[in-house]
Amino acid sequence: MNPTDPNAEWLEADGLGGFASGTVSGIRTRRYHALLLTAITPPAGRMVLVNGFDAWVETPSGTFAISSQRFGPDVIHPDGASHIESFEYEPSPRWRYKIDNDLIVEQELFVPKEESAVFVSWRVVAGIGDAGQPGSSTPATAGIKLKVRPFLSGRDFHATHHENGSFKFEAEQNGERVTFRSYDGVPAVITYSNGRYTHEPTWYRNFLYSEELARGLDASEDLASPGVFEFSLSQKPAVLMLASEGHAITDIESIEARHAQVRTIEQARRQYFSSPLERAVDAYLVNRGKGRTLIAGYPWFGDWGRDTFIALRGLCIATGRLEEARDILLQWAETVSEGMLPNRFPDQGEQPEFNSVDASLWYIIAVNDYLLAAEKQPTLTDDCHTKKLRAAVEAILAGYNEGTRFGIRADRDGLLSAGEPGQQLTWMDARVDGREITPRIGKPVEIQALWLNALAVGAQFSARWETLLEKGRAAFEAKFWNEHAGYLADVIDCDHQLGVIDLTFRPNQIFAVGGLPLMLLSKEKARRVVDAVEMLLLTPLGLRSLAPGEPGYASHYQGDSRARDSVYHQGTVWPWLIGGFVEAWVRVRGSTARAKKQARERFLPPLYEHLNHAGLGHISEICDAEPPQTPRGCPFQAWSLGELLRLERSVL
Repeated sequence: MNPTDPNAEWLEADGLGGFASGTVSGIRTRRYHALLLTAITPPAGRMVLVNGFDAWVETPSGTFAISSQRFGPDVIHPDGASHIESFEYEPSPRWRYKIDNDLIVEQELFVPKEESAVFVSWRVVAGIGDAGQPGSSTPATAGIKLKVRPFLSGRDFHATHHENGSFKFEAEQNGERVTFRSYDGVPAVITYSNGRYTHEPTWYRNFLYSEELARGLDASEDLASPGVFEFSLSQKPAVLMLASEGHAITDIESIEARHAQVRTIEQARRQYFSSPLERAVDAYLVNRGKGRTLIAGYPWFGDWGRDTFIALRGLCIATGRLEEARDILLQWAETVSEGMLPNRFPDQGEQPEFNSVDASLWYIIAVNDYLLAAEKQPTLTDDCHTKKLRAAVEAILAGYNEGTRFGIRADRDGLLSAGEPGQQLTWMDARVDGREITPRIGKPVEIQALWLNALAVGAQFSARWETLLEKGRAAFEAKFWNEHAGYLADVIDCDHQLGVIDLTFRPNQIFAVGGLPLMLLSKEKARRVVDAVEMLLLTPLGLRSLAPGEPGYASHYQGDSRARDSVYHQGTVWPWLIGGFVEAWVRVRGSTARAKKQARERFLPPLYEHLNHAGLGHISEICDAEPPQTPRGCPFQAWSLGELLRLERSVL
């Protein structure tokens, strides 16, 4: 695939929480775009070590840039982006730069699995369509040199870097190896190349990141450049490896041999996956200590509870990666406290954050999905593991039933009450100036759907939950259904006041019909809910978070952080919701083969097309509520991709 949008973004993740990322044009538009971004305490402690580089080709007829940067106030220099003839992101990012009529230089980049390192290589292609032969020299390719000047920082990946007197420009040279130690306490950058390094320290000032500017954040940066690597492209391809000391293999005899070996391994590993979508899954699965976890989204999210359990169903269980699903679920099982799982996995020495009512319930749903899938694979039916998972389920249900933090408790009607002022416990969790935009205190509709489904899971191996489940199911339809409106309330018993109802039209009601094992409404009412959601909330890329015409509805997600957070769930489209909707749409049509075929043909193509925009090969976190539904937020979002895969593999 050759994307036409120069601002589309590519991602190479290392399986440790670190990554390389950038745009098709090569112009960095985010503070997170980097060549070497490492997780010091995987998957956390992420730092940008090498931000990027400038590169240019010297030929007998002149010097030609093959890179571009944006500088303030809005200057593009040099003009390398204009020389891009083609770009492909599968199986790894690869550019072809047209230098003149007879000369093309190809640049390839990849990050090896479970190493904080990146390999970049360049080779000459003697003519258009000619793959070229490494080591050969023709009149068209004679006397060609490549020069590469890397840009370094050594900063937190959320921050920006500015010129200062503390940066250490010194370079330690030893054969093919050059080491840079930017600051005390920051991992050294170890480079290997088959070129020659010349020390020419300087600062590059006032890089401008357009995406950060649009987000109202610090958008300028100064970067240090210690020197230049020079290669003779006439003789052989150029190879440059950059690695984080202590987080990659850096004892190398020959960089050319190492590059060839790792490239062969990586190509074979990537070809092993049955589809590009399954290969994309690999970006989100990372190591945490001796276990596994799941990154919620790139470039700025870490491993979050709610996101993990929603995404896990599609990324791992639907794709058959059951051992990884098991390992992730077992690791989280050890964090249950008073019936709650933290919404953010605690790093060493940090206090866990238990500010979520639904993370624990989504965990139970994911456990159920895993156990059902594991039954079909005898090698996974480990009684010890099953007992641990069921014990976690039981602890969550017991904690919620008896009452736990933030007013979370089972009410006398069998439904789950939750919330108190100052806390945002559902997935609609935006805050501005200390105020919750969608507090949803009381009994939110999707929380009841999750609670009743979780009770049904628990009742499979403990009869104590059957009565509560029956009581809750009877209360749900009676209390949430509004016959006049023809849909479900978003919250009942608002602010814990009996009978106070919020009829704001939001997508959360879809989970009473789809996305979870149980349908909680009669067929006729379920159809009315699905039809209403389709009419008011459905877009090609997901569901709006609020219906047009409702107070506070926002057609676009833009502006500074305050403006964006204010509309995060006020109309903004969320692709992850498409999973529950499509499953509901199929269910109310009897889950027939015809309905599934219609759903595949109608709802999946826009998502497949989106794979070639924004985050290439992935699905975005959010989009604008109104056409053209411009992608926003994280361009690489785990639960968005997970729900597409769950639809593709399990529902349709």
